Amino acid sequence: MSAPMGMLHAMSHHGGRVPPVSAETRRRVWAFAHPYRSMVAGFVATVVLSSVLGVVPPLLFREIIDGAIADGDRSRITVLGGLVVVAALAHALLSFLERWWSAIIGEGVIFDLRVALFDHVQRLPLSFFTRTQTGALVSRLNNDVIGAQRALTGTLGTVVANTITGITTVATMFFLEWRITLLSLILIPLFVLPARRVGRIVADITREGMNLNASMNTTMTERFNVSGALLVKLFGRPDEERYEFADQAGRVRDIGIRSALYSRTFVIALTLLGAVGTAAVYWVGGTMAIEQTISIGTLASMGVLVAQLYGPLAQLTNARVDVLSAFVSFERVFEVLDAPNPLADAPDAVESIPAGGHVRIRNMSFRYPTADESSVASLETEAPNGEANRLVLRDIDLKVEPGRMLGVVGPSGSGKSTIAALLSRLYDVTEGSIEIDGQDVRSLWQASLRSRIGVVTQDPHLFHETVGANLRYARPEATDVDLDAACRAARILDVVRQLPEGYDTLVGERGYRLSGGEKQRLVIARLLLKDPDIVVLDEATSHLDTENEALVQEALAEALAGRTSIVIAHRLSTIVNADEIVVLDDGRIVERGRHDELRAAGGLYAELWDTLVRAESRPEGHA
Repeated sequence: MSAPMGMLHAMSHHGGRVPPVSAETRRRVWAFAHPYRSMVAGFVATVVLSSVLGVVPPLLFREIIDGAIADGDRSRITVLGGLVVVAALAHALLSFLERWWSAIIGEGVIFDLRVALFDHVQRLPLSFFTRTQTGALVSRLNNDVIGAQRALTGTLGTVVANTITGITTVATMFFLEWRITLLSLILIPLFVLPARRVGRIVADITREGMNLNASMNTTMTERFNVSGALLVKLFGRPDEERYEFADQAGRVRDIGIRSALYSRTFVIALTLLGAVGTAAVYWVGGTMAIEQTISIGTLASMGVLVAQLYGPLAQLTNARVDVLSAFVSFERVFEVLDAPNPLADAPDAVESIPAGGHVRIRNMSFRYPTADESSVASLETEAPNGEANRLVLRDIDLKVEPGRMLGVVGPSGSGKSTIAALLSRLYDVTEGSIEIDGQDVRSLWQASLRSRIGVVTQDPHLFHETVGANLRYARPEATDVDLDAACRAARILDVVRQLPEGYDTLVGERGYRLSGGEKQRLVIARLLLKDPDIVVLDEATSHLDTENEALVQEALAEALAGRTSIVIAHRLSTIVNADEIVVLDDGRIVERGRHDELRAAGGLYAELWDTLVRAESRPEGHA
């Protein structure tokens, strides 16, 4: 399928023509502009003055021709000519002020919109990010906001200015000669009617182009991070990636050409109409001047004014196309702002008060939220079939006393990591409750709750910043002495001191300049700086070799000392000393007890342990 045909197919697949911009979208745009209402008043006042000054030169030209030239008064010509120059300079100054006002208003509104969008997205539940294409989301936060910015700083200001200019021009023309004015207004429907149809078409093309750009950004985001680039290289697929990207970029190119041709054709048609109207005015007005019905000065002034009328009129009709296209950006931004956030703090939420770290899970069941509950359809990849309606945890009942360790084991997919996510309230339980020191986590401020919980996962994340910045993410006010103490306890201080610039060394995207064990120990140091009451280890050593695991285990022993800990283990050797071990299977607790008790019981835990022992005792080279 060719790229243009593919785009037409995509548009028909989404139900044909997209409906026009809604009144609700316009209302919300004005709501964002409300704090700038005093500046808007200043902008409108400047536009009115500029428009009034715009009709002064034609009136002065009339007086020069019919008065000063006819009377042979040279000094009067000089004065009137000077007034034309003064009016032009004043008009230029007001034009600058008008642009200054519109820029301040537009950039201010976009700043507010951009910050609101970023803040809303980063507070959305984890399920939103598991369903959303990152590149499409970044495009929505970047390209669409820029489109909205273009509307406010340019298009809307142009609309206001040209509207007022058109009104003052028509009023002046009626004052000079009403018959020629009526003739010039006859052509206005020819400006307006095509604009409605072209505006809808260009708005549709704009929406489709934004979707295609978002898809292209998704491809680049996935391929240009370290993991994606590594996968492409290991499978030797750069040529295939190039062809697929070229196909996407080709669609973006083709729809850009269509948009440009539609817009340019429309502008050319409006320009030709304006030329026809001006010619008609001169033809009729010239006849009237020959018959001495009007003066030559009046005809000259009307010629200037009619050109001054058709210019704003052409820009206004074309601006309608631009406004419709720009409001598409606002619609797409508002779509993300309206994404549901079921995990928002309750109005009566309270601060979590540290009191030891007692964890209580009561009769808890959980299913993952549906797409309607947690995502934006236009940003989503295909939802996993049936996943949203299936309970992944059933009737979980657990209690962890302060300072004690709970081990959680089970086959892959049994729900182990989900318990860790629920404890930190990355999701809300479907039934039952989770309490920390007697407080339901849903009744607490999330920031306060998460300040008390430290999590170390099997795939630790580091930002593309310095070692020190990554560590201080846990405690921004931490001194270098604090960093040294945390790194020493995490068994990573010697490694940091050997880095080229110490704490000022960039770790690379996701920490790829460090080994797996080094990253893990750096993350443990970050956890120690956070100093939480409760520590959750989610298979924190499952990807490490024996040497690194030993170092990480030493660091973890330091991190867990005196803290309530929940250790989700793939390697069962990490939880043999746990105060209690629970075994999950298919979302249910099927066994619980201490290590020796569970081995002696001969159940699932014993099978998992025997499998581990056999794997570790297998001769090297026969793995």
